[in-house]
Amino acid sequence: MPQLFGRSANTLALVSIAVAGLVGAGTVGLMYALQSSPYTTQVKVFKQQPVPFSHQHHVQGVGLDCRYCHTGVENSNFAGIPPVATCMNCHKMLWADQDMLKPVREASKEGGKPLEWQKVHKLPEFVYFNHSAHINKGVGCVSCHGRVDQMPLMYKQNTLYMGWCLDCHRNPSKNLRPKDKVTDMEWQPDDEWKSKDKLAHHGIRPLKHFQVHQLTNCSVCHR
Repeated sequence: MPQLFGRSANTLALVSIAVAGLVGAGTVGLMYALQSSPYTTQVKVFKQQPVPFSHQHHVQGVGLDCRYCHTGVENSNFAGIPPVATCMNCHKMLWADQDMLKPVREASKEGGKPLEWQKVHKLPEFVYFNHSAHINKGVGCVSCHGRVDQMPLMYKQNTLYMGWCLDCHRNPSKNLRPKDKVTDMEWQPDDEWKSKDKLAHHGIRPLKHFQVHQLTNCSVCHR
């Protein structure tokens, strides 16, 4: 019976397997790169807003505390978006006639159309997150939102992916600070703060296994 395949068929088969493997690995790598890219994560991507609000100017320049605008951050799961009345507390006297602030003035009038802010930090609906639980435990705003005081326009500093959250839940101590410093963008831990006695004074102790398990339990965020 004559041979169906020539000697070159073996080489062709090996090359085909290698090419298929490379294509598969390349596809997986491309998908991972896309999943981690700013296109998907929206990290450091500016969103068009009705008014170009500058956190850098208001926080670093004017010195506003985060809680002046985000009033619910200490006692609610949602930090809150300030109503135009909060803006007009200052802007009815400062920059009152600037064209840039016309949408704010129009929204403040009776029957005015509310400003439609585009949410920058948006979690999926199946994720439960409580701002007050983090703030009251000493997690600083900068740990999640980055140096907001250096952002002329607001963008997302971190992916907010589940893996990123779990990294903190497994070892939260590195992101904890004195509760009166949670909104201080420039605060840095010194050697005294890092000492065990100082940490213990603020109720911060190395987590035991059962505590880590509790913080990383699915039901903490998926309810």
